Amino acid sequence: MTDSLDGKTVVLGVTGGIAAYKSVELLRLMRGAGARVRVVMTRSATRFVGPTTFEALSGDPVWLEMFDTGADAAMRHIDWAQQSDAVVVAPATANILAKLAGGIADDCLSTLLLAATCPVMLCPAMNTHMFGHPAVVRNLARLEADGHCILPPDSGDLACGTVGPGRLPDPAVIFDRLLALLTPKDYRGRRVLVTAGPTREPLDPVRFLSNPSSGRMGFALARAAEHRGATVTLVSGPSNLADPINVDTIRVTTAQEMAEAVWRRAAEADIVVKAAAVSDYRPASTAPQKIKKGAADTTLVLTRTPDILLELGRRKQGPQVLVGFAAETERVEAYAAAKLEEKNLDLIVANRIGTPGAGFEAETNIVSLFYRDGRREEVGSMSKKDLAHLLLDRVADLAAGA
Repeated sequence: MTDSLDGKTVVLGVTGGIAAYKSVELLRLMRGAGARVRVVMTRSATRFVGPTTFEALSGDPVWLEMFDTGADAAMRHIDWAQQSDAVVVAPATANILAKLAGGIADDCLSTLLLAATCPVMLCPAMNTHMFGHPAVVRNLARLEADGHCILPPDSGDLACGTVGPGRLPDPAVIFDRLLALLTPKDYRGRRVLVTAGPTREPLDPVRFLSNPSSGRMGFALARAAEHRGATVTLVSGPSNLADPINVDTIRVTTAQEMAEAVWRRAAEADIVVKAAAVSDYRPASTAPQKIKKGAADTTLVLTRTPDILLELGRRKQGPQVLVGFAAETERVEAYAAAKLEEKNLDLIVANRIGTPGAGFEAETNIVSLFYRDGRREEVGSMSKKDLAHLLLDRVADLAAGA
């Protein structure tokens, strides 16, 4: 599996709401992921964004009129519906929701929606009071019962001046949910625990020991596992990354905090992936106030932090799969093999720090996989999002053979 839409065809339905401008960015994201995107607009939608914008970005004509004179016009609602892998309506107004819930087909989009047999994702966006109206609530419940995916709106300040639910989510969120909708659920029923990011060990109130880990690899793993249907818990050290959607994210700071959070939850996990870059040492004491600079040199006394992965290996029971990471500057194979054995791992992911396009803060990675049975697999440069899926493929194979 990959984190892309290569080879997919998506219909983007745009209806008449102020949030229609966000659909332009959503189209760009889908096209950037490799999808062919066909755009269907209601007449009201063109009052907010012109069809020329969507045509330029999609590379295809926008469908506006049910009875236009194109060669394929007569059966376009059938052809586009049947040739699509997904339909996304963003924004979805109260009007289009009511039409679909009632089986009404009186324009291009509503007719296509009734003909669609692929997954349909509806993204409601409207005034807060409209969203809470009993008819809209009833229609959304009916549509969800009919099998449509409903992406709840965000809450906040709306263009109409009200405050509350009704705002169309950011395009990146809609795109993420589309990827999840189209990803096979081979991890459904599995519980996955992932750690990510660095830890910080305080020296005083303003200084700490840490490392440059961004958390990207761990966050990508948590996101990919959620897309594949797993129940995911992510324990993360300090990171600027947003919590992955539909993932139970626990934020910690120190190695001790991470250890306690992980050990409390590890026994319930079918799969544990320890991607965090945990500090091996912490200051033996933390000053209550900022340490002031003096004329003489000073000595910093360090003490060991908990070895989270070693303890996980000791506690591992039954078919649980335990995966570790190793970032090394030398003798990668020897150190990875030793860590694999010492910590009772099923798989260790190793990379050499300093390799261009790999390691901390990079968007890509280049790794070697070492297995308990002695196998070694070299993985060339790829995005951390795609690498996350590859690692989950390998873990699924290990779990199947357990």
